[in-house]
Amino acid sequence: SNLPASCWSALHPANMLNSYNVKFQHSKALTSPYPGSHTERSQVPEDKVDWLAEWKDYNPVEYTAKSVLARPSWADPQIDHEGFSPKFNERDGEVERRSLMGSYVVENGRPRNPVGRTGLTGRGLLGRWGPNHAADPVVTRWKRDGSGSKVAHPVSGKNILQFVAIKRRDCGEWAIPGGMVDPGEKITATLRREFEEEALNSLQKSPEEKAKLEKQLQKLFSQEHLVVYRGYVDDPRNTDNAWMETEAVNYHDETGETMDNLPLEAGDDAGVVKWVDISEELELYASHSYFIKLVTEKRGAHWSEDPGSEC
Repeated sequence: SNLPASCWSALHPANMLNSYNVKFQHSKALTSPYPGSHTERSQVPEDKVDWLAEWKDYNPVEYTAKSVLARPSWADPQIDHEGFSPKFNERDGEVERRSLMGSYVVENGRPRNPVGRTGLTGRGLLGRWGPNHAADPVVTRWKRDGSGSKVAHPVSGKNILQFVAIKRRDCGEWAIPGGMVDPGEKITATLRREFEEEALNSLQKSPEEKAKLEKQLQKLFSQEHLVVYRGYVDDPRNTDNAWMETEAVNYHDETGETMDNLPLEAGDDAGVVKWVDISEELELYASHSYFIKLVTEKRGAHWSEDPGSEC
């Protein structure tokens, strides 16, 4: 837990829960007010985040958004709803209630956030009790000059990667164009669907236009890809009883031929979409900057001007 942030990536993602610095895991998950509301979380000191830290007076605020209580198709009922008996830590019908972090505690019928206290119980804006699974496709290419040559950073000397970023409509922050895994959906299908919907506006395309996009994307999404992270996400929507987990996967267009011919167009939850140069100066939604950093390390691309920041 005392490793510098720049060296986290040397750890295997599946084992990172016990190696994360608590401040990294719970900075955005402790912010107030809760997104889309005026609800203030109970303050949680850093030394009280861990459930193993005794805190008899812990009194978190209870909050579940009205949009969730309205029972859309993607949301569970309230935990005490008649006939609702979720199978936590299991595949529950079409709903995946297993965590990528291993088994989690269920206390008084409610699942407990595996990373620690957040100052808020209930589900907030999240639909599922327990883990809410997402998928984040990191689509990259090399930055190139007018002659088509790769552009290296003048200080680090490493080639600069670019990735497709969207500006989220809900909070205005830049992010990877990912989204939630539908019940029964495979992660690979979610990754492709979310990229098409958010970065290519496929939902507004005609069947002919959509078929053309699918054909162009086939090469990119069928090639060998790189799983850069699987696990818990430090997300401002997390609560003591509901939290975000994701699988971040890098699809890299080495030559640029595939993505150069695809017209980026913001759609669904995106306000803006564009290619963004990758560096440590990026400030992105939730844990997305961390996922992007892992990609640069795997690809040997530029991240920081400070050579001391490399592991």
